[in-house]
Amino acid sequence: MNAPTMEQFQQQVSELLLRHRSLLDVMSKLGQSSASVNRAVTKAVTDCGCIELNARKQHYSDELNLENAKETLVNHLSGALCEHCNEVVKSELGRNLFYMTALCNLLQIQLDEVVSEEYNKCSTLGLFNLT
Repeated sequence: MNAPTMEQFQQQVSELLLRHRSLLDVMSKLGQSSASVNRAVTKAVTDCGCIELNARKQHYSDELNLENAKETLVNHLSGALCEHCNEVVKSELGRNLFYMTALCNLLQIQLDEVVSEEYNKCSTLGLFNLT
């Protein structure tokens, strides 16, 4: 089964969003769904234990260029999401995507344009994009 295009997904969200059509409702649901993503990942660490977090200060060296620094920095994560946690996190990410798409609809922004512009910006700026 092929994944729907962003345009198809955006159209479906437009058709399904009935209860929260207010901009304020959609913005608050987007924030709430983002918190639910964070909570699902947190529970994978604290309740299930399928992933572990071992965070500490990142050590940057002035001697490393950005490409080499990327290899030395760590994500503080060990393990992998179990099947259950993977499904929960994907579900919460889907809900977050739904409300982000609903916000795009209300503001008459095409989701594929957002992704395309961000992709182009990442391609142009490379490692300097989020530094």
